[in-house]
Amino acid sequence: MRDEAHTVLRRDPVMADLIERHDPYDEPDWDEYERLCISIINQQLSTASAAAVRERVFALFEGDVTPAAVLAADETALREAGLSRRKVEYIQNAAHAFRENDYTQTGLASRSDDEVVDLLTEIKGIGAWTARMYLLFVLERPDVLPLGDLAVRRGIEQLYGNGAELSREEMREIADPWRPYRSVATRYIWAEYESD
Repeated sequence: MRDEAHTVLRRDPVMADLIERHDPYDEPDWDEYERLCISIINQQLSTASAAAVRERVFALFEGDVTPAAVLAADETALREAGLSRRKVEYIQNAAHAFRENDYTQTGLASRSDDEVVDLLTEIKGIGAWTARMYLLFVLERPDVLPLGDLAVRRGIEQLYGNGAELSREEMREIADPWRPYRSVATRYIWAEYESD
């Protein structure tokens, strides 16, 4: 898919430049539940703060971040690692949900993007932003444009508007030529935004 996406995205000179300069796919191979926990940790935190909290929380589990391990974990230790009381509750809610349902790529393959968002947002603590991160990073759906993400919006503004504020409608128009690979384009926008 990436080669096909690059063929489409290189038609946009800004994207062509980003493709030459970044590799947004250079990250650990987290499983579905780990990735959802990361999205919960990332909620309303800067990239640097979220990464620091994630490292401390994941270190508690010594590489075994599973629903069972989270449900058995000491809540005080999770709080001391940097999770708010609410985020501890949210990763526990996600753990319960994962024990009851199949949220893997295979389990959700027949569901549309909107159906997946609806399903995930039934879990307390999982909002539309987190559900879209799941579509993008876990399910690897090809055409997700998460304009609810501040970094994506700021990145588009910097790259396409010289830093001037753009409406979401303007951003959708900018992103329209990236279809059906807006997820791939989004990863390059993040990579550029985070490199500053």
